[in-house]
Amino acid sequence: MSGLPVSQAYRLADRAEEQRWLVTGLWSEQAVGLVGGEPKCCKSFLALDLAVAVASGTACLRRFPVARPGRVLLYAAEDALHVVRRRLEGICAAAGCELEDLDVHVITAATLRIDQTADRERLEHTIAELKPRLLILDPFVRLHRIDENTSGEVAPLLAYLRTLQRQHQLAVLVVHHARKSAGRMRAGQALRGSSEFHAWGDSNLYLRRSGGELNLTVEHRAAPSPPTIGLALAQRGDALALEIALPVATPAVTPTTIDERITAAITEANRPLAIGELRALCRVRNGTLYQRLTVLTNVGQIVRGPEGYRLATTQI
Repeated sequence: MSGLPVSQAYRLADRAEEQRWLVTGLWSEQAVGLVGGEPKCCKSFLALDLAVAVASGTACLRRFPVARPGRVLLYAAEDALHVVRRRLEGICAAAGCELEDLDVHVITAATLRIDQTADRERLEHTIAELKPRLLILDPFVRLHRIDENTSGEVAPLLAYLRTLQRQHQLAVLVVHHARKSAGRMRAGQALRGSSEFHAWGDSNLYLRRSGGELNLTVEHRAAPSPPTIGLALAQRGDALALEIALPVATPAVTPTTIDERITAAITEANRPLAIGELRALCRVRNGTLYQRLTVLTNVGQIVRGPEGYRLATTQI
């Protein structure tokens, strides 16, 4: 038996590897994770938007770019196939691409159970044959007959999906329900069933309704989380797709978070601000300021130009 690998401390990497993205800011490269939320929160629409973005190379939600597009394998257990097609057509229309050109393969089997050996073998054979960059399973509850509240039953299925990710070098996205009336809980803690779900994901997307608003919260294991994003399911001609909601005017309040102080400073100046100006106005350390500016830039809220940082909406 061999011992454990070790390294002298000074030989350890002095900085983290560069973060790699499947969908910049939303989903890490080869990440496993969840799209979670209560019923009627557009979870399936968001999963399909990610599918269209990855398969076509267009920006997800028309905001989050895809550097290296690739094939998507999709299993939509709760929707009829004609409904899946209609939703994909609408998202394609919004994204400016054609369904016929979309490299999305839909599993049409009536059932798929990853707690059954035969179905696992069929899924693995399909993945090996098609070599997708992203596998979408929607929803988890239709993939098994286990007790989702029992960690000892949930963990092996999630471990199996992690094994698929590692063996085939793909991302795995699972749609999962949240508990009803869990609005006061943290998004990850509101997921239905075992706490294994929240702990499992490398990238997790949570959808919540608050009054008439639909909000998206993003969590990453190895990258900062962007600010909460407002979404709306919008009709544009024949297209029905999610889009980032325009901010609604609200009474002036004193900015509290660093992100709010940054955007407030740029708004009040009504011009691009250099890093030195922002540091003085926001009263934060250089490292913290650079980190938040990177996050806000990645999610498209602000833009860096030759004269400094400005709000993305000022380019319109």
